[in-house]
Amino acid sequence: MSNTDRLAQLSQAGVSIWLDDLSRERLTSGNLAELIRDKHVVGVTTNPTIFAGALSNGEAYDEQVRELAERGADLHAAVRELTTTDVRNAADLFRDVYTATGGVDGRVSIEVDPGLARDTEKTVAEAQDLWKTVDRPNILVKIPATEQGLPAITRTLAEGISVNVTLIFSVERYRAVIEAFFAGLEQAKANGHDLKGIQSVASFFVSRVDSEVDKRLEAIGTDEALALRGEAAIANARLAYAAYEELFASERWAALKADGANPQRPLWASTGVKNPEYSDTRYVDELVVAGTVNTMPEKTLFAAADHAEIVGDKVSGTGARAQEVFDKLSAAGIDIADVFLTLENEGVEKFDKSWAELLDTVTGQLDKAKG
Repeated sequence: MSNTDRLAQLSQAGVSIWLDDLSRERLTSGNLAELIRDKHVVGVTTNPTIFAGALSNGEAYDEQVRELAERGADLHAAVRELTTTDVRNAADLFRDVYTATGGVDGRVSIEVDPGLARDTEKTVAEAQDLWKTVDRPNILVKIPATEQGLPAITRTLAEGISVNVTLIFSVERYRAVIEAFFAGLEQAKANGHDLKGIQSVASFFVSRVDSEVDKRLEAIGTDEALALRGEAAIANARLAYAAYEELFASERWAALKADGANPQRPLWASTGVKNPEYSDTRYVDELVVAGTVNTMPEKTLFAAADHAEIVGDKVSGTGARAQEVFDKLSAAGIDIADVFLTLENEGVEKFDKSWAELLDTVTGQLDKAKG
């Protein structure tokens, strides 16, 4: 079997393959176009960490940085231009995919400043500004699913803006995200927007759950606790999908669907395996189900192309078994609510730190360009 066949199987199973990475070098070298052509990649996600890495490596941004320095652009304007240029060019590259899939795929995500994650008003304002600045119909604005992010999600969708809801860890918060999505579409309709033109995904984080829970299970150290290592993340994702099936079978959704609304697809994020004892494709193999997205770092994408085991739907109807895993975790002494709170706080802090690194990098590049 050729490498491409495994990714073709994944696509044929109804999973959209998105790359969790973007850089100027990927765009200008033809690498991203090659992944679209050869690896069934139909979308791209970015985040502050990805941009910080891209801008600190190589010379791909030097020319634009010099132009910005000559123009006297301030730091935040420079960062905005550098990042939105990449997203706009990637969106143009995916335009054929966007057209061929009726707007479902061919999507490129860009995140609001993570420092705004706890500020509803500023998140809404920045989401609107990013949408206008990139000015492409096939982007998604990423908004974290913090408590303050939930009303921002609703208000952004209400303006007809497509949204990628990010940093979802718990099923409880995921239910609140779906509620925010429904409310946003209802308001969008009231505001006169065509619901057919609005897309959304809900990025449910996977590997970080195993990392945090496994660490706590090892600290407990009992045989019962140790036997549960590596079980939490996939069970959590499967419980999330059960919630998705339940809420998208509701009369409320049926009414929105009748008005042309598109479902908010579950997106499996953080699918790079962090524990070398686990299969490096486990968060691909075990989360195959139609109508979802799996966004992979390049390392995971190539591992999946080489040796993923795609054997059909492994998610539908697994909710009861997944709940048993969580019952065992609680019995073993894991405070599930604290796990999710810790992960959300760490996620916001990590992206905030990466954003600060991005600002420092661009500051240094602007200073260098000014001579």
